[in-house]
This record gives sequence, structure tokens and C-alpha cells, in this order.
Amino acid sequence: MAIPDLYRLDDRVAIVTGASSGLGVAFARGFAEAGADVVLGARRADRLSQTAALVEEAGRAALAVPTDVARPEDCDRLVAAALERFGRVDVLVNNAGVGTAVPATRETPEQFRAVIDVNLNGAYWMAQACGRVMAPGSSIVNISSVLGITTAGLPQAAYTASKAGLIGLTRDLAQQWTGRKGIRVNAIAPGFFASEMTDAYPPGYIDAVLARVPAGRPGDAEELAATAVFLASPAAGYITGQTLAVDGGVTIT
Repeated sequence: MAIPDLYRLDDRVAIVTGASSGLGVAFARGFAEAGADVVLGARRADRLSQTAALVEEAGRAALAVPTDVARPEDCDRLVAAALERFGRVDVLVNNAGVGTAVPATRETPEQFRAVIDVNLNGAYWMAQACGRVMAPGSSIVNISSVLGITTAGLPQAAYTASKAGLIGLTRDLAQQWTGRKGIRVNAIAPGFFASEMTDAYPPGYIDAVLARVPAGRPGDAEELAATAVFLASPAAGYITGQTLAVDGGVTIT
């Protein structure tokens, strides 16, 4: 196979969670452009149709399934719908996530648990559901964060704990499944990318963060999507259990 062909995902089926906005939309479109049909999951069902249209514009089939990843039964239903429509699941992009910025002495148990339930537990329920049906050669890409590796000046205990936990989960699932099931599991740790979460940051915070970025700019969603496509593709066939920081250099400062 020629090197450029190793990056293709023709006729494969990818599930993308958190696909109703932001980076989830970019992942869905990127996988479609790489040749995959895409199953879209998110809580905001009314916005999934817009993402589905982008997948179809790229020439691939889309299936939208309203999904709350914090509910294991929703995760099972999403995977069952993918199998019913396409007969297979080759890729999971665990992108669904929420965040808060609450000082640790004031964060309530409910606030902390709500973040962990989506960002960490939800990724595990999705990985379980997919891991039961994926064939050898499949791939899981967990979307962690550089905040699972370093800090960025906001009080985000729940978010950082969830993203650090996701890195640990990535390593363990890779150890369990790569040799036995032929399923590779990797993570991406994005740095600063514009999203609904960053829209809520306090005034001046973004400028302060960018001052720490050696690349001198925020990332483009397409750059992150391209990384996910790479990790899911045969081009990354010998990569598993790794966390790749896509951060413009934040984690080296």
C-alpha cells in the first residue's frame, strides 16, 4: 500500500460522540473526508442534523443518534444503531465532554460528579460498548486535554481529574485490547482550540494562555481532526497506548 493510502479510512465506520458542535463537528467532517461513514452521538439532538449534512456533503453516509454518554444504556443503544445501519464499528472518537471552573473549596459533589460522569465514565461506557463488537484492526481515540498533563491557571479540578483519568484509561485499555483483540487505543491532548468551553473563559484569559504557546496561536480544528484521522488509520498501526499532545508546544514550556 502506498504511503498516502495508509491515511485513508475508506468504507470504515466511525462513531464520534459530542458531535453536535465545535471539535466534534470537525472530527465528523474529517473522518468523512478520509472515506468513513460516520455515526454521530450527542445530547443535543436538534443540532446533529447539521453535522450529518456536513458528512453527507463529503460523500459519506451519516447516522445521528441522540446520546447521553453518561448513561451506559445510551452508549449501548448508539453502538447497536451503528451495527444495524452499517454492520460494523471500526473507529470510536470519544469526544463528548463538559467543563467547569469552580474553586475547589466551593465545588459541590454534584458539580464534580457531573463532569466525571461525562468526560471519564462516559468514555469508558462508550469504549466498553464498542470494544465488545470491534474487529481486529479497529481503533479508539480518546480526546483528553493538556490539562490532564499540566495546569492553565483556572480552578478546574473536576475537568483536569477527568482528563488525567482518561489518559490512564487509554493506557490500560491499550494494554488489555491491543494484543488480545487487535484494537488500538490512543489519546489526543488538545491545547487551546476555540470551542463553546473557551467562549465562557474570563476576559483576558485567552491572551494569557496564548502567551505560553510557543506556536503563538490557537490551534485549528482541522489540525486536531487530522491527528485523530491519523491515529485511527493504518498509518498509525504500530501506535497504541499513547497520548499525543496537539498543543502548539504548551507542554514543553
